[in-house]
Amino acid sequence: MMTLQETLELHVKAAIKALFQSDLDSVEFQATRKEFAGDVTVVVFPMLRVVKGNPVVIGEQIGQYLLDHVDLVKGFNVVKGFLNIEIADSYYFNFFKSVKDKVNYGYVDQTDDEAIMVEYSSPNTNKPLHLGHVRNVLLGYSVSEILKASGKKVYKTQIINDRGIHICKSMLAYKKFGDGETPTEDLKGDKLVGNYYVKFDQAYKAEIASLIAEGQSEEEAKKNAPILLEAQEMLRKWEAGDKDVVALWNTMNQWVYDGFDITYKNIGVDFDTYYYESNTYLLGKEFVAEGLKTGVFEQDADGSVWCDLTEDGLDRKIVLRADGTAVYMTQDIGTAIQRIKDYPDVGGMVYTVGNEQDYHFKVLFLILKKLGFEWAKNLFHLSYGMVDLPSGKMKSREGTVVDADDLIQEMSDTAEEISKELGKLEDYSEDDKNELYKKIGLGALKYYILKVDPKKRILFDPKESIDFQGNTGPFIQYTYARIQSILRKANLNDVHNVVEVTLHDKEKQLIKQLELFPEVIQNAAEQHSPALVANYTYDLVKDFNSFYQNVSILGADSDEEKNFRVALSKLVSQTIKNALQVLGIEVPERM
Repeated sequence: MMTLQETLELHVKAAIKALFQSDLDSVEFQATRKEFAGDVTVVVFPMLRVVKGNPVVIGEQIGQYLLDHVDLVKGFNVVKGFLNIEIADSYYFNFFKSVKDKVNYGYVDQTDDEAIMVEYSSPNTNKPLHLGHVRNVLLGYSVSEILKASGKKVYKTQIINDRGIHICKSMLAYKKFGDGETPTEDLKGDKLVGNYYVKFDQAYKAEIASLIAEGQSEEEAKKNAPILLEAQEMLRKWEAGDKDVVALWNTMNQWVYDGFDITYKNIGVDFDTYYYESNTYLLGKEFVAEGLKTGVFEQDADGSVWCDLTEDGLDRKIVLRADGTAVYMTQDIGTAIQRIKDYPDVGGMVYTVGNEQDYHFKVLFLILKKLGFEWAKNLFHLSYGMVDLPSGKMKSREGTVVDADDLIQEMSDTAEEISKELGKLEDYSEDDKNELYKKIGLGALKYYILKVDPKKRILFDPKESIDFQGNTGPFIQYTYARIQSILRKANLNDVHNVVEVTLHDKEKQLIKQLELFPEVIQNAAEQHSPALVANYTYDLVKDFNSFYQNVSILGADSDEEKNFRVALSKLVSQTIKNALQVLGIEVPERM
């Protein structure tokens, strides 16, 4: 079905052809300013390249032509070079009738067989997930769901950073101070391992202080601290396949994976496939060898291999060290290629990674293009800003991070506190209340983070996010629940047979906003921005509340009006549900 602007564009081009015997490439539209009558505005000025004359006169001529020849146009006015067009109620009513029963309104069925792989989370296995990971997983999951809703086939993946010095630090501290401790119901495995990462740091700092007291410089002390040297030795043993080290590594990593799974389930995200750095860190070396032959890479005298990107405005990037060991870049080259081998239908990838890695991904994508991979032009870095708290920056090794599980619990507790103040849950069972608190708390967290453009930094305030007024998740959830209450009271078994009524301005505004939703989904998919969906939903909810306050739904003057308004409310609630669904937010039937 064509949108209003697409339909009008055809008619405006026809008007230019008939009136001025000229062809127009495109028509520029904008929303009509509130002080003027009209639903959509045609900007006349860009037409002056094709049609010579006074823009006001040209606007009048086009307006009159549309009024005479196009049924959906019921009036117009021209202000300077702007043609404001009034659209007949029948257009809005017919549009409404065509979509009102669509449960998946705004979504498109899968349109092609080529898939997109979206990578998100990708944590280290030495600590639990924290607030920074929360923004990452919420963004990656939501972008995946938006891409699906726009008609794309999507695979969700992550690469788990399960090797390296960071996990050896936790392993060594556990070996020294662990005394056989294992995860319990009250202490998840990822938290247990994270505690030993903090203990390593405490012991490391104490040793540095002791070496400095013995006369070493700070720089020397940092390098010579015995516990760090032991961790480095442990990493060498792991890479050499030492049986005891690998056994401890397997045990502690499994604790972490089990802990992560609980957090992912609690926050409501999932994955289709997993990659592990321990399996992929050597990948890419064969492609480096291949690239050496074709001149993509060059070898220095010491044996190290580089990619010279200076002509592309970047610098020289090392891909193999002099001793032949791989760097992160080599691994990422190999992993990307491996993913295409594993999933041949993947034609592009989205990497959800913080903006401190912007340069890394520019280099990675460019190298993959130089290696001749066609799909490399469809790689996108979903770069996002950090999340700050009112109390300041987080540091894992010092144990000052905001743990994701604690945050989820805090959001639920805050929702409980505020809901009790509002006092509307008297007839709820305890289980129903707890379920609702979780929905509100998680909805508040997700909405607060996703309504901000991914590139921007966020200052996260849990209390502010749970406000039941303003641009928040609970405000939108509350409006959805309010509409469900109206639908229950209406007790209309059949809102299908809706007949045309004279539209109130508030009804018309609501339908105009509803009409935008499919386009918002497509734009959000194109721009990889859940913020577009979140803020659209807030605007829709504001329009509904304005309609609710100005127009009586259940007390309408006639059954026809009541039927129409209930059906309109139902479509609004379905659209809210569909919009929040791609943000990973559940809607409560009652609040």
